Amino acid sequence: MEQPIFSQTPESHHQPAGQANLIANWSIEVMPRTAAKIGNFQDILPQGTRVYIAHVDGTPLHDMVATAKRLNAEGFPVMPHIPARSIASQEALEDLLNRYRGEADVRQALLLAGGIAKPQGNLASSIDLIETGLFDRMGFTNLHIAGHPEGNKDIDTDNSTTLVDKALLWKCDFATRTDADVAITTQFAFDAKCIIDWAERIESLGVTLPIHVGIAGPAKLQTLIKYAIACGVGPSLKVLQKRALDLRKLLTPYEPTDIVGQLVAYKAKTPQSIISNIHMFPLGGIEPASRWIGQYAP
Repeated sequence: MEQPIFSQTPESHHQPAGQANLIANWSIEVMPRTAAKIGNFQDILPQGTRVYIAHVDGTPLHDMVATAKRLNAEGFPVMPHIPARSIASQEALEDLLNRYRGEADVRQALLLAGGIAKPQGNLASSIDLIETGLFDRMGFTNLHIAGHPEGNKDIDTDNSTTLVDKALLWKCDFATRTDADVAITTQFAFDAKCIIDWAERIESLGVTLPIHVGIAGPAKLQTLIKYAIACGVGPSLKVLQKRALDLRKLLTPYEPTDIVGQLVAYKAKTPQSIISNIHMFPLGGIEPASRWIGQYAP
């Protein structure tokens, strides 16, 4: 195990301010098939931990709603992914939201464009989802949107950030003029400097939404590289490639100690930063991710 560069002993819960701020309200992401392997989430997650449910095309809606219902019953607020391009119509979106609200009492959602290139219907972005008015009308009080610290070539094909920035500012304005509780949840990355530089840049543009930074949980290096390539992780992939060249680290599981430690240090030094929370992608398993962050959570 890597030595942590931020510390908390079992006998003491006096963390640096940045650590408490970032880690106290951490969240985690599951899929129905991975959640089904957990006997009781109360055994591995602190009560009240927000749990995102990833939308994987091909997964039956019944399974996603049942997972949400189960997690809610066990005491965890649920935030399902709602990918615009995977939804056939506004009527299909309304049915989806009705199922989540009526059967699982879901009140939160992560709005995404989605990973498929061609939309199934006339919804192609998170802005399209918001503009339906359905989330407000159906009582969704917390709406998160996607953030891409390393850029999004699907949106800005010229490698700029023009369209992504414009969309972020639109969503920030939406949050200002409504009573919706809006935040940014980012794709996972492995380079703290990249995340910090991005956060400072969008804040300088006028973005005030809190950022929940995506972090990959403990996993084998080969697993992380596979997911990083599949999810379009860019510059910070070099962090993993460098690790792969170190034979001492190649054979040991990756743990996000360095990146979280750097973010904690930055938040302690810059408490006004809009970086506000840690969101875990449990690429090596839900239980290992929970155990890892449980070492440092208050």
